[in-house]
Amino acid sequence: MNYYLRRTARIPLTILAVASLTFGLIRLLPGGPFTQLRIQLVRQGVPNEQVDARIEALQNIRPDAPLHVQYLDYMVGLVQLDLGQSISLNEPVMDVLARALPWTVFLVVTSTVLMFVVGVFIGAVQAYWEGSTFDTVVSGGSTLLMSVPYYIFAVIFLYVLAFQQGFFPTSGAHARGLTPAVGLEYYVSVLRHAVLPILAFTIGGIGSTALNMRGNGIQVLGEEYVEVARLRGLSDTRIATRYVAQNAILPMYTGLLLLIGFRLGGTVILEEIFTYPGLGDYLIAAVNANDYPLMMGCFLVITTTLVVSVFVADMTYGLLDPRISTGESDGY
Repeated sequence: MNYYLRRTARIPLTILAVASLTFGLIRLLPGGPFTQLRIQLVRQGVPNEQVDARIEALQNIRPDAPLHVQYLDYMVGLVQLDLGQSISLNEPVMDVLARALPWTVFLVVTSTVLMFVVGVFIGAVQAYWEGSTFDTVVSGGSTLLMSVPYYIFAVIFLYVLAFQQGFFPTSGAHARGLTPAVGLEYYVSVLRHAVLPILAFTIGGIGSTALNMRGNGIQVLGEEYVEVARLRGLSDTRIATRYVAQNAILPMYTGLLLLIGFRLGGTVILEEIFTYPGLGDYLIAAVNANDYPLMMGCFLVITTTLVVSVFVADMTYGLLDPRISTGESDGY
């Protein structure tokens, strides 16, 4: 119980550290976080004596206050889930994040699950046929897939399958004018727009997953309990599913959850290529527009997701594998 309490207590502390780091780094950027907004307000005709008041109303931070006071104002707003107003979009940052995050999560979760399922299956077959022609060819192909960045696949798919062949849309998350109220047509459109980003994000990870599963499977096949199961006359199917697959997949479980967190930040280039309205696309737009509040919100969501992924993996791995002792080997 103490183990779980300690791990849980680290979540808010880690998020606090990340928020503090983001707050500090943003203020080290050229021009500071309020310069762009100050220029925009002056261009809109706001009198100079009212500019600071307008910035405070939009960002919940007093620009003329000492740095530590700005920090406290930012943290109070963060606790209240108020990240201020987007400078470029002129709407609350939380509204922008709430609109963008579901699309990014859809891409990341779908592509990661597909990558994991296909990679595990291929790797398991390789482990059983170790040394065969199939194993040699697939291992070489997996290594090649690992060597090519996902955005190279994205550009190729976009050019060939979207621009040249016209099989898929070139941008957006769905056709214009469609809403969930339309029904089936809307969801078909969402799937068509997501096929290429998901395929590009999936194909590169299949190679590494397959090779990891192959290595784990070969190691498990050499264990004594597998030989005992064979001597007992158990079928190959039962040995494959009950002994080999279960024990070979377990070490990859933590990596799967961590990968979801890391890939959330990796969608920046992918969404920019396909003009997909997710978190990465808004982050690039915020950087180009010097929209510091939106930048800070995107960074915070990405890092928080990674922290939560680590936490979930840490909490659930011991439940999946009773051989793992929680707490005794923690060391503190």
